[in-house]
Amino acid sequence: MRKQFPFEKLEVWQDARKLVAGVYQCSRSFPKDERFGLTSQMTRAAVSVANNLAEGCGRSSFKDQAHFSNQAHGSLMETASDLIIVTDLGFTSSETTDPLLDQAYDLAVRIHNLRDSQLRRSEGC
Repeated sequence: MRKQFPFEKLEVWQDARKLVAGVYQCSRSFPKDERFGLTSQMTRAAVSVANNLAEGCGRSSFKDQAHFSNQAHGSLMETASDLIIVTDLGFTSSETTDPLLDQAYDLAVRIHNLRDSQLRRSEGC
């Protein structure tokens, strides 16, 4: 078994990784001419959620960690917006995006709580 990075143990990172997989699966059916448009935008935003959580985990101060949790939250809001837009445009159905949006909503609450915890801990130092 390989060694694990600290961020791999974070449940929010694990859930963000699952969301990335769902977003990529959803985007496979989009029109080919959207490959460099919404498809790229949406998948990059989803990956950014996980990457910002990982980067924050590598920071030594709670304030820095909270900054990257905030960035992850912003990328998650972008991902959710993109999911709504691709449904509006008819690239996919709400039956496909609604579970991803529910997953994103739950993750947003958890990232928000993580950020608040990091900020509280930064004030105690």
